[in-house]
Amino acid sequence: MNKPFIKSEKVRFKHVDYAGIVFYPRFLEMLNDLVEDWFEEALDRPFSKIHETNGIPTVDLKVQFKKAARIGTILTKSLWVVRLGSASIVCGFQFENEQKEVCLEGEVTLVNVAIQEDRKGIKAEPFNDEMKNLISQFII
Repeated sequence: MNKPFIKSEKVRFKHVDYAGIVFYPRFLEMLNDLVEDWFEEALDRPFSKIHETNGIPTVDLKVQFKKAARIGTILTKSLWVVRLGSASIVCGFQFENEQKEVCLEGEVTLVNVAIQEDRKGIKAEPFNDEMKNLISQFII
């Protein structure tokens, strides 16, 4: 049975607003960090290499903010694959606090793209078989 990609992150001062809770755009930055870590650690495709010739932009994002997270909270961030297309991935994600309460959940759609040599355009590019096999390990 496949398992999600999981990382922990401590909510820091830089993440919170005046009320001491995570300012919602910081949750999206944490999500992007999770995607970046997944590509580097699980798919052996670090963004530092991807962005030399390709990209993996977010093209759709659905988010539900379920519970506030406060400074000092340790979030367990999970990411899994809902659907794998020829050049796109739909991933589910969930952030839980130490009490296993869901703070954030949703879906993000990513598209593998090739960047034109003049860097003025991009075009969807199918994943190769090796990448599809690696991504498939996270389909739940």
